[in-house]
Amino acid sequence: MNLRKRQRPHVEVHTSALNDIMFFLLLFFLLASAVVNPNVVKLFLPRSNSGQAIPQKTITVSINKALEYYVEKQKVPFEDLEAKILPYQQASPDLTIILYADKSIAIEKVVNLTDIANKLKIKLVLATETKK
Repeated sequence: MNLRKRQRPHVEVHTSALNDIMFFLLLFFLLASAVVNPNVVKLFLPRSNSGQAIPQKTITVSINKALEYYVEKQKVPFEDLEAKILPYQQASPDLTIILYADKSIAIEKVVNLTDIANKLKIKLVLATETKK
């Protein structure tokens, strides 16, 4: 009978290599995320004296408290609103509507105008005032 304790070999795990691997993985994911989203990369674009900005065509549509609709300061009944906006959209395919709506009107009226803009495939922006 062997009553002596058996000596087990001492096992060690060296983690110094794991730190290097984690650092390289972190660096890889940081670089990969910068490539995936190009807006993160800052670019210095060349300048030109003869360059011109392309103006984006916009029209204004207003809704007042009395639920009266105005397209470019001309009063238009809601039923004729789509027909009034359509010629502007045909003249400029990249048209944007700037909507001035009184804060006291129901959101349903704004949604109705949004539906018209979506139907005509026109961008719509809601005008607001800055906070004081």
